[in-house]
Amino acid sequence: MTSSFGPPPHSFRSVFPVFALCWLAVFFDGMDINIYGAVMPHILDDHGFGLTPADAGTIGSWTTFGMLIGALAAGNLTDWLGRRPLLAGSVTVFSLGSAVCALAGSPALLGAGRFLAGLGLGGLMPLGLAMVMEFAPRGRVALATGLLMTSYHAGGMAATVLGMTVAPAAGWRSVFWAGALPAVIAVPLLWKLLPESPGVLLARGQGERARAVAARYGLPRPAAGAAPAAGAKGRWAAVRALFAHESRRTTPLLWLASFCGLMLVYGMSTWLPQLMRTSGYGLTSSISFLMVINAGGIVGMLVAGRAADRFGPVRVSAVWFVLTAVGALLLKSHLPLAVTYAVVALTGVWLFSAQAMVYAATNSVYRESERAAGLGWVTGVGRTGAVVGPWLGGVLAASGHQSWGFTAFALAGFLGATAIALVPLVARESAVVVARAEA
Repeated sequence: MTSSFGPPPHSFRSVFPVFALCWLAVFFDGMDINIYGAVMPHILDDHGFGLTPADAGTIGSWTTFGMLIGALAAGNLTDWLGRRPLLAGSVTVFSLGSAVCALAGSPALLGAGRFLAGLGLGGLMPLGLAMVMEFAPRGRVALATGLLMTSYHAGGMAATVLGMTVAPAAGWRSVFWAGALPAVIAVPLLWKLLPESPGVLLARGQGERARAVAARYGLPRPAAGAAPAAGAKGRWAAVRALFAHESRRTTPLLWLASFCGLMLVYGMSTWLPQLMRTSGYGLTSSISFLMVINAGGIVGMLVAGRAADRFGPVRVSAVWFVLTAVGALLLKSHLPLAVTYAVVALTGVWLFSAQAMVYAATNSVYRESERAAGLGWVTGVGRTGAVVGPWLGGVLAASGHQSWGFTAFALAGFLGATAIALVPLVARESAVVVARAEA
């Protein structure tokens, strides 16, 4: 039994406050990302606003382009500003972006609001993941990652409920106003209750404070080798380390897997309701598919996290990518409604956690001092896939070939499975090369 005067044991219970705050932040992240897809059919039906399917796809891409910039910036500024201020700032920025969308008088201003929201959304995810991985109990990183990502899908379900209930009654703008609430709810809690990363504190020369935070939450005593180097030179060194001998070939594979995963996630989140609507399903049913796929995502995160702690995140991610591709191909067919709901739910089980396990895999590829930069670049470069997914959906919708979108998503699933499956093989080969060079 641990002494009442000693530090608490490092467990999920000891770090629950950190997990809870990160979960809340990512919940609002998921809600804001999915709001656009949930209200898009209503905006397209608002003929006075003038949004076309091609414009809708472009605006979705502007959102994810902003996320690309936000993810890259967050991963490389964390040692300068700290993770807590950047997390709070990210929530503030995407809330402001949602407010701009609520006030938008034209598609161009709506796109500007979604771009601004994307800047905040892109920064939040890698920061939240880095915090959870740092505070997670030993050997439970994949499970912790999966638990955190359940909040994204809970937020997506909340957005769907708003799209199904609030939008028809009060208009689509009211849903975007709901997306501005995180600045009021989450930001004060993050500032007051979320601790700073011990690794970041150590890198900034605040060793005593770093050790105090670690002791408070039962973390191992922070060591200098686990901290990222401070300053611009340190940030550049962290980026160069991603292409060191040990990881120079695995880094591009992680980027490709992330590209495919985020193309699937954001392509489906943006276009699923409209794709299903054009396939002959009613408006309410089409929007409800977004809730079903996110409900499946919650189940998938819990299953994938436990499976990955046992079999490894790479294996789980590869299998999940393949199953996602199969689900996308099945959705090309107009199946009975009950069967379609089942296929959508199962696709959600595999779709989102395939990408989450790519993030978990970075924990075994990069050292602690490189993890924030590694996650930032894996998520940031992957955002190019998030840009392509909504854009491609818009192009296909404008040309009348919406059903081809499911084929494109299936191909992305198979390519992602190949990329992530190659990571351990290439890593072993690189380790042999390094060992021979040092011999």
